[in-house]
Amino acid sequence: MPLVQTRGAASAQGFGEFAQASAVPNYIEDVFSCFLYTGTGATQTITNNIDLSTKGGLTWIKGRSGATGHRLTDTARGVTKSLASNSTATEATESTGLTAFSTTGFTIGADADYNTSAATYVSWTFRKQPKFFDIVTYTGNGSTKTISHSLGSVPGCIIVKDTSDTFSWVVYHRSNGNDKVMYLDGTQAVSTDANVWNSYTPTATDFQVGGSSFSNSNGDTYVAYIFAHNAGGFGLTGTDNVISCGSYTGGGGVDTITLGYEPQWILTKGSSAPGQPWIITDNMRGMSYTNNAELVPNTSAAESDPGSYIRPTATGFTVEPGFYGTGATVIYIAIRRGPMKVPTVGTSVFASIARTGTGSATTVSGVGFTPDMLIDTNRTKALTDQNYLTDRLRGLVKSQTDSTDAENNWNATSFLGFTMDGMNVGADGGGYINGVTPYINWFFKRAPSFFDEVCYTATGAGTQIYTHNLGVTPEMMIVKCRSNNGTYWLVYQNSLGLFGGTYPNYLSLSDPDPKFNGASSVFGTVPTSTQFTVGASGDVGASGRTYVNYLFATCAGVSKVGSYTGTATTKQIDCGFTAGARFVLIKRTDSTGDWYVWDTARGIIAGNDPYLLLNSTAAEVTSTDYVDTYSAGFELSSTAPAAINASGGTFIFLAIA
Repeated sequence: MPLVQTRGAASAQGFGEFAQASAVPNYIEDVFSCFLYTGTGATQTITNNIDLSTKGGLTWIKGRSGATGHRLTDTARGVTKSLASNSTATEATESTGLTAFSTTGFTIGADADYNTSAATYVSWTFRKQPKFFDIVTYTGNGSTKTISHSLGSVPGCIIVKDTSDTFSWVVYHRSNGNDKVMYLDGTQAVSTDANVWNSYTPTATDFQVGGSSFSNSNGDTYVAYIFAHNAGGFGLTGTDNVISCGSYTGGGGVDTITLGYEPQWILTKGSSAPGQPWIITDNMRGMSYTNNAELVPNTSAAESDPGSYIRPTATGFTVEPGFYGTGATVIYIAIRRGPMKVPTVGTSVFASIARTGTGSATTVSGVGFTPDMLIDTNRTKALTDQNYLTDRLRGLVKSQTDSTDAENNWNATSFLGFTMDGMNVGADGGGYINGVTPYINWFFKRAPSFFDEVCYTATGAGTQIYTHNLGVTPEMMIVKCRSNNGTYWLVYQNSLGLFGGTYPNYLSLSDPDPKFNGASSVFGTVPTSTQFTVGASGDVGASGRTYVNYLFATCAGVSKVGSYTGTATTKQIDCGFTAGARFVLIKRTDSTGDWYVWDTARGIIAGNDPYLLLNSTAAEVTSTDYVDTYSAGFELSSTAPAAINASGGTFIFLAIA
């Protein structure tokens, strides 16, 4: 099982633990976007919050649902000027293609390759930024030519296309060497051609081309897209890597590639044998533990899903056997997942939407951000409904917080995937997510200091250490076995204390029991800002079983993980908020007590406040007034029962502003 190491730590540095090194730090969410949209057949503005008009960059668009050409348009060549990665064709002028660049994205017309009505598309946007990406145009001279660039670091990959003649796209990749070439529009193996790159290794200021027509025909015009490799330049200290150009050789088992960060976009190519395509996967379309949505730059084919071959990890990705084959050398470009910025308002990372299902396919929108996790509950529980949890990293599967069952895709027509602002749901005959009944949807976004997620396959060792990217020490962790029935949701919370002064005590999310004494087989140690530890218990770490861990922390003004002692009287819980909590989860820890949930979508008001129980299939209760508004957090009313405010009782909570 080969291990490929590239430079760069998993980067709590960019998340606010260290002093700021420059006045304007750079973050991946400011320079790269993977944006999904549905065509309208009319002028459409795509707002991905990437400044193209003043900073410059490249937009690469591909139809997902149809066999359309790849369309690459950049600010160096100009709006309406497109190239197709699946074609040797010269630059085309498309007046109804990409029609404008802006400070927040771009505008498209009605061209079928960009905007067919009801068709689905993806756009990958690369903004020019030192140590990430640059664009250079030049005119060939037919002999050796040195070309300056502004990448500010040694390129890891350079892609060149003759825009005035029908030559193939040529690709330099640092893993191949300076006398080797690959072709973006084809499936050829890497080959030797000293004339393409003049056998010259690029530097932090320039690269060279020789006399090859592919890269330097006299009088022809060219564009070069230049990608950095582990150059730092991002995060608060300017040392975080956001793009890596590497390679590995398939070992016949699971291959582990270490980047130092979790990727969101990966371009791969089997380079050692002919007939192997270029493949792009990303986490917006589906780069998960259960599916991979693939697009192929060298063909116009629609998106396909061959299965989950590439799986992101907290520090890179793994590749399942059979992706390109045992012994195949594979080159890649990987881009870091965002956001890197710590959120400052709760509405940027959490939303609750109360709605009535339609029983037919529809889109739920208005979340206000691109969600990574959903907890969905049928409020009446009139059918065989439970509390369903699904997330982007695991893919199109659901778990039940009130059940010990393994994950599954019950009623595959219910949840159809996340959108940029919500989710798509189908004709849900089972009533799981979209029956004709009332629902509450809680949407969460992964963000430093707020919420993170890690999937792992356990080894069964007595002490197992796994990396996370929360950026701070988790104060609450919720772990569930994905692969096996009869396993409990186990909860670590920092206020539960240690058993014997060593092992963290814990709770079960799937039942109302009080806290359990800690053990080495469960949470072996207190987590740190980069790692968490589990033991060999079947609920968290049995050999070969798969698990998911959801990690939460207190984020100033956004979330609060805390505890309190009950008074049986009115009690205010100060979370450091300014406009009150929009979500409150409470559990009693010293005695039996359910997992109560309130939210402002259903009502946290001075009167009755509806609540649901995450560990129960019971219907929503609407006739009680247990939680009231309080600007700094939330207030427990004097009528709250012992499960919420018993005098002398101990309680934990998660509140989100």
